[in-house]
Amino acid sequence: MPVPTPVLEARGLSRVLPGPVPVTLVNGVDVAVAPGEFVAITGPSGSGKSSLLYLLGLLDRPTSGTVLLEGRDTAPLDGDELARLRLEKLGFVFQFHFLLPEFTVLDNVLVPMRKRAALPRAAMTEHALDLLDRLGLADQARKRPDQLSGGQRQRAAIARALANAPRVLLADEPTGNLDTRNAQTVFDIFRSLAADTGTAVVTVTHDEHLAAQTDRRLHLVDGRCV
Repeated sequence: MPVPTPVLEARGLSRVLPGPVPVTLVNGVDVAVAPGEFVAITGPSGSGKSSLLYLLGLLDRPTSGTVLLEGRDTAPLDGDELARLRLEKLGFVFQFHFLLPEFTVLDNVLVPMRKRAALPRAAMTEHALDLLDRLGLADQARKRPDQLSGGQRQRAAIARALANAPRVLLADEPTGNLDTRNAQTVFDIFRSLAADTGTAVVTVTHDEHLAAQTDRRLHLVDGRCV
């Protein structure tokens, strides 16, 4: 049976902060993530977990090595091309939801779709409402973020991250501010997303119980995958 082409791949990925004493954040990491795979990045504080995620998400540029997205080498791309790839192919969820407080939940989910402008306005709204319904937020669509619970706000942030049907969802400590029940809900959503849609999910987490529920772990120590 042929091995599927990785949807996301890092080759010799390193990130070094220059200075009188250079600081190595990520050191020669090789990793390939298949479509529909749910991967956790774990490791002690300061091990480079978030730095690796930001490199994989094309938010930072590596000092050496490269990231391939659907087989495409991203190293030669300029800032505008990288921004377009992030908008079309990647979704992001962070520890803090970063919802726009003056917008309704629905309008927050519509933001990335409006920026991409790939659908008519009515189709965008229909898709956004469908996402909110799938995440149990259909009755919260017209509320502002400050009217939601912490768990609801994070689910709204996930809906926004999924708005443009990304090939890869990247999450940085997405359950860090949630209680145990809501944290489990988020991981259940990620697992279902990967299994049902083929979206790859890569998440940084310090929670060993949650990490054990993923398909695979990348454990970092001092910027190296061990």
